Amino acid sequence: MYNLARQLLFKLSPETSHDLSLDLIGAGGRLGLNGRLTKSPAQLPVTVMGLPFSNPVGLAAGLDKNGAAIDGFAQLGFGFVEIGTVTPRPQPGNPKPRLFRLPQAEGIINRMGFNNLGVDHLLERVAGARYRGILGINIGKNFDTPVEQAVNDYLICLEKVYAQASYITVNVSSPNTPGLRSLQFGESLKQLLDALAVRREALAVSHGRRVPLAIKIAPDMTDAETALVATALLDSGMDAVIATNTTLSRVGVEGLAHATEAGGLSGAPVREQSTHIVKVLAAELAGRLPIIAAGGITEGRHAAEKIAAGASLVQLYSGFIYKGPALIRESVDAIAAMGR
Repeated sequence: MYNLARQLLFKLSPETSHDLSLDLIGAGGRLGLNGRLTKSPAQLPVTVMGLPFSNPVGLAAGLDKNGAAIDGFAQLGFGFVEIGTVTPRPQPGNPKPRLFRLPQAEGIINRMGFNNLGVDHLLERVAGARYRGILGINIGKNFDTPVEQAVNDYLICLEKVYAQASYITVNVSSPNTPGLRSLQFGESLKQLLDALAVRREALAVSHGRRVPLAIKIAPDMTDAETALVATALLDSGMDAVIATNTTLSRVGVEGLAHATEAGGLSGAPVREQSTHIVKVLAAELAGRLPIIAAGGITEGRHAAEKIAAGASLVQLYSGFIYKGPALIRESVDAIAAMGR
């Protein structure tokens, strides 16, 4: 069924297709229909960041920036759902077209630019959802906030989403917001992490619970840079690292239509690069901090490879677009077959 739907959706422009799919998934969720359209994955409970996940396969941020279809995605069998990236104020994102398919490579290039309706709108949608499983909320900065003042945007979002989130992801790795990736390095990263840690401890006291913080990093770092980030995350008391966001590399898609478009590349072409980052992180962290792996999972065995590389959880994005809900079950089954 999904293959037929994909053929029809792929006749539309990528962003139109995305918006329509989100509307349909959201409508199915409100009507309680999505669970009937696909076989649910087996239960494979795991505890990560102190949180109980029904299975280790989640939805990555970016597909549902505004929390429009939380119930719909949950009914498809995801063990957790991450929404966002959300910013303090609404913003339109970059000019269209800004989303491009590379079907021959099972890849996607996007330069969306954190288009979203703002954190207050997202929280309204969260409040209206029936889903009571693990919900991650991914936060970022507005495009017109100077990088030097980015900490303020993250703290605004942290405070606002704290009560509603199971965990909070800090996105410092999107290639589509000018200057954002500089926050992954050196003193900029230390200042951001320290500020988040201090504010989180105050919020933990006022709310009576400590919400885990995860940092999402790029795949375009050297091993030495990745090791430095790992150390910074440990030193600041972060709770997880998500590896990885999209890549600026075009290895594996050379010569394909749209391959030279600006933006971040996701899907199959980033798989090996992302898995390598997971392996480097696993060696540096030595089990002291869990890794959530994202990037290039288009078959169940790819999810198992991420777990074997050192990840505790995995997330789907582009693979879900190309393969549909069956990939969730296939990924859970592959991880279960490892004796997870």
